[in-house]
Amino acid sequence: MARTLTGRGRVTVFPFLYGWPDRYALLGYTATGRYGTTAVVGQIPVPGVSDLSLMDVAERHEPARLYGGEDGGDGDYGGNAEDGDGGDGDGYAAACWLICAGWSARSVPKPGALDLPGVSWTLETDRTTELGRIMYGHDRLHAGRLTFDDPRVTARVLDQAASVLPDAHSDGPPA
Repeated sequence: MARTLTGRGRVTVFPFLYGWPDRYALLGYTATGRYGTTAVVGQIPVPGVSDLSLMDVAERHEPARLYGGEDGGDGDYGGNAEDGDGGDGDGYAAACWLICAGWSARSVPKPGALDLPGVSWTLETDRTTELGRIMYGHDRLHAGRLTFDDPRVTARVLDQAASVLPDAHSDGPPA
């Protein structure tokens, strides 16, 4: 059963290419916890866009080649995953990859990104991964589906989604 996490703070919303060349979703990235060391990356539900497993998308990019992990790379940096099965055994590399996607979208905003300061949000958590060390300023990741508590914020995000997500995104994740 998915756990619900709530918070309030800055959320970066960005279009996310998950299937080359034209399959997009809309993601949100924020931080929570003491000193913001817990990263939150979630897919924002958009009509016509398939629900994704963000950890599966990350695994398809073979993140263990970059970050290491239980099954390879340049070493096991530790980590402990709850709820799910990551391809590197503990989800460490996939979690690092997802955190990097969110952190990068905030650090170097791409066209179509929104920065929403001080908004209340809810995450339906699919996966929580303890990294065991700091990566991109975080030592834990919560991944899942992100929604906003204020309907005006949701409407603004969905208006933005309509302007940045191409029509070809609605047929689901690549096989």
